[in-house]
Order: sequence, then structure tokens, then C-alpha cells
Amino acid sequence: MAKRIVIVEDEPAIRENYTTALKRQGYEVQAYADRPAALKGMASKLPDLVIVDIGLGDEHEGGFDLCRELRARSAALPIIFLTARDSELDTVSGLRLGADDYLTKDITLAQLLARVAALFRRIEALRGAAEQREVVTSGELHLDRSCMTADWRGQPVELTLTEFWIVYSLARLPGHVKSRDQLMQDAELFVDDATITSHVKRIRRKFIALDPAFDCIEAVYGMGYRWNSH
Repeated sequence: MAKRIVIVEDEPAIRENYTTALKRQGYEVQAYADRPAALKGMASKLPDLVIVDIGLGDEHEGGFDLCRELRARSAALPIIFLTARDSELDTVSGLRLGADDYLTKDITLAQLLARVAALFRRIEALRGAAEQREVVTSGELHLDRSCMTADWRGQPVELTLTEFWIVYSLARLPGHVKSRDQLMQDAELFVDDATITSHVKRIRRKFIALDPAFDCIEAVYGMGYRWNSH
């Protein structure tokens, strides 16, 4: 079955170009020009991936608002933000909302398609076939790769796809330091070091919200991060 992608972009030319390119790759695509139309289109069923512009018409942060509403429905839904200027990446990479990837509008169609394909590969790699189901347990952490679920001391941790990949990459080899480059390679991310740092900070906050004493993710100065199981 073809993967379903929703594009929310207020510039008609960009919206049409992305829609055409993705359809040529065999994806099912629905495109919307604003947040209300997108919400209505996704009311009954979420797609497999959403590509959303930050500024939507008169809503300067309409994409942020849409992402909040989608995240309330699903922590694991892959979301790609579109940005018009590099400076906007500072806001997005702060992970106000937990997007999985960030694209500037000068990206080529080939690059866009590669990033979309990378996200879907991550999903398939995590889920795997039933016979390849992998469960990682490290101390109080329990990760189910096939279901993309995380539990800490029996409580579910609502991680995005990218956040799950980072935790999985660290926790499957406790005590081993993973550089930011290695984490990017594991998750097939195309971001800068600061964005990886922001992802890790957001992950920590989610665990600390469940357990104020959480301290399993250690930053190793000049090297990267490691998972310490106690």
C-alpha cells in the first residue's frame, strides 16, 4: 500500500512541485494551503508523514500550531518542517514541538525525496518484521523496536520517531560513547550538532518529567553521549 503524505504549504508553486515529485515516487499525496484545511483533511485518519511550512498565510506560526495539534494525537507521526530562511532553524532546532527533520525551501526536489525516504526507512527499520522483533532493556528502560514504544519504570515515554532512534542508538550499547555524527548516521539525520544537542535535551526533559532523578544520558565533553544504566 502506498504511503500517504500530507503537504501543508501556502505557496501554490512549491505545493504543486512537491506534490508532483512525491506522486512520481509512488506516494499518495494530499496538499493543503492552510492549517484549518489540513486539520479537516486529517480529522478522521492521520497520514504516514506530514510536511508542513512554518508560516501559513496570515498565521505566522501556523505550522507550529498545526504540529502541536498533530503531536497531541500522535508522538510518533513523522513531521518535517519547511523553513523559508536559515534563521528559522534556530527556532525549530530548539525542538519546541519535536519535528523529525527540517528543510529550507531552497532544497532540491531530489534532496526532499531523499529525506522523505530516509524517514520511512527509519520507520521500517524500527518496526522490522515480526520475527526480527527486538526489545532492548537497560536498567529501568524498556524499548520495543517493532512497536516504537519506550517505557521507563513501567511508564510510557512519548518519544517522536527521531527521539526514539537516539535513545535506541544509545541504550542498546550502554556505556559506549556515541558521537553526534554517529547519532546522525544511526538516525539518518541531516542536521547540525546543535540540533542533536536540542534533541537530547528534549529527551532528557521527557524522562525527568516521569522521574526527577533520571540521569542516564551523560554528555561526554568533546565526544558525544552515552547511556548509563544503573
